[in-house]
Amino acid sequence: MKSALYLAAGAALVLSACGETTATKPPSGGGGNRAQVWAAGSSTVFPFATRVAENVARSTGGKPARVESLGTGGGFKLFCGGASSQYPDVATASRPIKKSEFEKCVAAGVTDIIEIKIGFDGIVVANDKKGPSFDLHREQLYKALAAELPAGGAFAPNTTKTWAQVAPGLPAEQILVYGPPPTSGTRDAFIELAMEKGAEKDPTMAALKKSDEEAFKAKSHTIRSDGAWVDSGENDNAIVQTLEKTPHSIGVFGYSFLENNMDKVKAAKIEGVAPTFDTISSGAYPLSRSLFIYVKKANVGVTPGLREFLDGFVSDAATGKGGYLQSRGLIPLPEAEHKAQQASVKALNVMSAPAS
Repeated sequence: MKSALYLAAGAALVLSACGETTATKPPSGGGGNRAQVWAAGSSTVFPFATRVAENVARSTGGKPARVESLGTGGGFKLFCGGASSQYPDVATASRPIKKSEFEKCVAAGVTDIIEIKIGFDGIVVANDKKGPSFDLHREQLYKALAAELPAGGAFAPNTTKTWAQVAPGLPAEQILVYGPPPTSGTRDAFIELAMEKGAEKDPTMAALKKSDEEAFKAKSHTIRSDGAWVDSGENDNAIVQTLEKTPHSIGVFGYSFLENNMDKVKAAKIEGVAPTFDTISSGAYPLSRSLFIYVKKANVGVTPGLREFLDGFVSDAATGKGGYLQSRGLIPLPEAEHKAQQASVKALNVMSAPAS
């Protein structure tokens, strides 16, 4: 696949948010002087954004959008850095923008933001096709991967070594999970949908949530750092390659990467439900999520090709049912919601501040 990723020359800009990811130095000059759209963020949305960039450039004759895979958190950090052309026009995201991120945007002069939902994705827990088959519950994922677990009225470091120790019937395989870093929206979604929901099934953790929700989140959101979980960067394809080399390990990544690697890996069922187009779009699959792009309204009409990029992203040909992004693994929105997103983009409606 021809990439639409254009790397600017210059020193690397290091973005950190409890981890590190590297982006290229932003270009200088006014927005109208930049020859193309600049989008940065989610590794899951990256292949969708690059495909849209290619198709829009082909139809308009303009320069393809520059698209960078920094992770959702890294994308928001750069997007919210300021309103000038030294910062991206678009943030791609595999979760909604947080209140704290929105406030940083506003403080930096980024005040009118357009939120566009582009479709759905699922968080996949998968392993090599030659490895054992898994049917995991979210409580089991929490017990396998939380840094600390309830023990005798307190908390103790998680020393569980194998999946069989987590629950009877699971394979007697070492707990070794390759997943995205803290800057990744995939990691955020996994923590929220798997770890937090799994922790709620534990009586001690459920009681802690009622008495001190902040403490509950701190415990349920902290993943082991003893080698059971390995941060594998923002390249989900690298996780797939690692699973081939270590058949006893498990990987956590977006559904689109499963779709493109069915010959190499297989997905675990989560509470008896396999990740498929139908189970993700219906919400039956427990680890389903929404995907977004965020746009600076002030840059529309200033950055060349930004209007066309937005129209291309919400077009029937791209994100509609049967659109070309569906073949890449994107799960389309229901028709009525898809049309609502198109109308919102046409009107350039700006979002309200998120509640949390």
